[in-house]
Amino acid sequence: MSLDKILSISGKPGLFQIVTQTRTGAVVESLVDKKRLTVGAHSNISILSEIAIYTLTEEVPLRDVLKKVKEKENGKQTAISHKDGKDTLEEFFFEVLPDYDEDRVYPSDIKKVVQWYNLLQKNDLLGTLETEEDSTDTSDEEE
Repeated sequence: MSLDKILSISGKPGLFQIVTQTRTGAVVESLVDKKRLTVGAHSNISILSEIAIYTLTEEVPLRDVLKKVKEKENGKQTAISHKDGKDTLEEFFFEVLPDYDEDRVYPSDIKKVVQWYNLLQKNDLLGTLETEEDSTDTSDEEE
């Protein structure tokens, strides 16, 4: 399962995985409680593969940030919780991405990244971070 199939829905906690697409939207399954629901085109949906984090020089894809968190935590859950204080979250994120733009990356964004990482780790979906990059590397070489 790649990050292309994992999404965040505004107003709904956690992450969702696309089960199937319909004419008017999609059927998704929560990674938190495995409940399915239908989301329409009017819902504000963010696909994880299209999200990037601002740094002082560029935008880093979320996949790369999650890989850095995985390396820091040795593939385990984060030592901190997404419910920890602003200073703890910022200190953790500074270790993961030292040049992140503190003016454009808010504590609420860091909370989401930590929460999403832990959800993906709990559902054993972090392995997709490696395979996605491998498949993009090979497609670049073929061109």
